[in-house]
Amino acid sequence: MENILSVSEITGLIKHTLEENFSEVNVIGEISNFKAHVSGHWYFTLKDANAQVSCTMWRGINNYVFFTPQDGMKVIITGKITVYPPRGSYQIDVRSMKPAGVGELQAAFEKLKQKLSAEGLFDEQYKKPIPKFSQKIGIVTAIDGAAFQDMKSIASRRYPLVELIIASSKVQGEGAAEEIVECIKLLNRQKDVDLIIVGRGGGSLEDLWAFNEEIVARAIFDSQIPIISAVGHEIDFTISDFVADLRAATPSAAMELATPSKDELFAFIAEFSDYFPEKMLEIISNYNDEINKTISSYGFRVPQDIVKNKIQLFDNLIYRFQNNFDIKLSDQKKGLELLESKVDSFNVDNVLKRGFSIIKQNDRYITRKKNLKKDKSLDIKFYDGEVRIK
Repeated sequence: MENILSVSEITGLIKHTLEENFSEVNVIGEISNFKAHVSGHWYFTLKDANAQVSCTMWRGINNYVFFTPQDGMKVIITGKITVYPPRGSYQIDVRSMKPAGVGELQAAFEKLKQKLSAEGLFDEQYKKPIPKFSQKIGIVTAIDGAAFQDMKSIASRRYPLVELIIASSKVQGEGAAEEIVECIKLLNRQKDVDLIIVGRGGGSLEDLWAFNEEIVARAIFDSQIPIISAVGHEIDFTISDFVADLRAATPSAAMELATPSKDELFAFIAEFSDYFPEKMLEIISNYNDEINKTISSYGFRVPQDIVKNKIQLFDNLIYRFQNNFDIKLSDQKKGLELLESKVDSFNVDNVLKRGFSIIKQNDRYITRKKNLKKDKSLDIKFYDGEVRIK
């Protein structure tokens, strides 16, 4: 009974043995079930045809990985064997990770390219037009890189009026993709930036990988400001190139596309000053001749004659209307005078003046003999006064 061990004791012995003897291992395998936890830690399985092992890579350590791991990617990891006592399982505590050859990065590139293309991020309908005369151009690149110096030089030579705003960012290695995304968002918050150039000079596939990250592609697609992607040399293509509104072969070429040439502008202005006033006068004279010819043509005279005839007809109608109106008004006036005379003839005073009188009894007019009460007093109204009879 003395040799009986508890679960914790046997797990502790195994943990000590494994961690003591496998303090650093290099393992090659294929990633599956990759999970980037909200805490920043990575959890995944490394497998081959016959076995698999759980792996963890802690936040801070995984910042030094220049690419985002994907399921199916073959990688080489370096780490140590650890035991997780609550489950009694062993795992690899990963300290570093790199692709198992360039082929793995290329496969990841093609996989992401196919995914984003299926979502429509490369569609021409979403491409924003590049301004011809940008007042402010935002640049996302390393401020101490040769690419930025080249772009400054070209902008100064071609179009000195433009203002350059540098949002300095790492362009390779760990954390580069995240910095590029933040710089794009920062320039979008400026509100007065007309155009953004995102890029860097040439390098290997690993050097350019930050521009193949999904978060960078989506940040470019979501930008409200047009973006030119200028990554590497002419033969280099990145996911950013496909998502951007315009792809330039190099950062220098991007600035050439983003700015007009002052020499060409001066030449145009000089040519315009010498040639265009004379040309404009010639054009105006030609149009003047055409207009005069058109106005004097028969087709134009016919509408004028129709309008004149309609005007004359309208004048005749107004005259007839006015004449009929005057006649009707005169007739109405005469009729009104006749009615006024008739009404006046029935005026009570006029009737009394002609010798008639009005009899009232008990405040009522007596119009019939039968209505007269002989035993009661009455009032007789004459033209010149009233008389009461008792």
